[in-house]
Amino acid sequence: MLHEEAAALHDVANAIAATPDFERCVQAILQLKGRVVVTGIGKSAHVAGKMVATLNSTGTPALFMHAADAIHGDLGMIQPEDFVIAISKSGDTPEIKVLVPLLRRKGVPLAALVSNAESYLGQQATYILHAPVAKEACPNNLAPTTSTTAALALGDALAVCLLESRQFTAADFARLHPGGTLGKRLYLKVGDLSRQNQRPQVREDAPLKEVLLEISGKRLGATAVLNAEGALAGIITDGDLRRMLGSFSDLENLRARDILTPRPATIDIEDFAAEALARMQQRNITQLVVTEVGTFAGFIHLHDLLREGLV
Repeated sequence: MLHEEAAALHDVANAIAATPDFERCVQAILQLKGRVVVTGIGKSAHVAGKMVATLNSTGTPALFMHAADAIHGDLGMIQPEDFVIAISKSGDTPEIKVLVPLLRRKGVPLAALVSNAESYLGQQATYILHAPVAKEACPNNLAPTTSTTAALALGDALAVCLLESRQFTAADFARLHPGGTLGKRLYLKVGDLSRQNQRPQVREDAPLKEVLLEISGKRLGATAVLNAEGALAGIITDGDLRRMLGSFSDLENLRARDILTPRPATIDIEDFAAEALARMQQRNITQLVVTEVGTFAGFIHLHDLLREGLV
């Protein structure tokens, strides 16, 4: 079954290359002042809904209109500056045959995403988005399987071409996806998380007791060590403290400078939180020192990333 559907996608790619209609359709949508209205009935309606979601999320305003509801009032959502894409495998369903003349009266451009380019819909459309399907993957050649896969893929191809033509960036994508893990990976900055944490820090000459109180009191499992000028000299983690117990006998005179780890892993406050996660995973550590214009600005902890669902 999967091999049959994969072969059908090759046919769709060849069909796109064989006609200028796909490129002309992309150019027409790029010049559009209105919205792309995608319609269909049955399984094609589900494909239309997915296409609308993909177009909206990649910078092309789109609406879904069920073909049956269109002839019972929903046709009013179509405005003169809109562009309609009708999806139908056969291109000859009764609802489509009723709908097409009404669309022509409105004077809006019509693209037909069809398997049969010679169908009623194909002949009436301004553009043909040809998705040829010789046979459904269903053993009875009845259930929409290969045809819906082909239509979905062609819709994705259209959306991606529009995305690339608009030079739609990851930052643009993030603005349209502020919720969920995907959005957070694209817009959440280190500073958004680190500013919520306390900023444990001690001077190089701080005694061991002060170091212990700073780490335990600030609950981040580490403290920064600053030199006399306030610059970052290193970091002391709770792991460093445990290892220290086996290395030093004179704990009373121990100072922060004696046990710090110099040149700790850092990240800039303006970097993305997803980058902080990547650095922690690469170094197998649970916190990073946050810097701002080269100076100590706090910590970001693995728990912060877990809380935001980035892990």
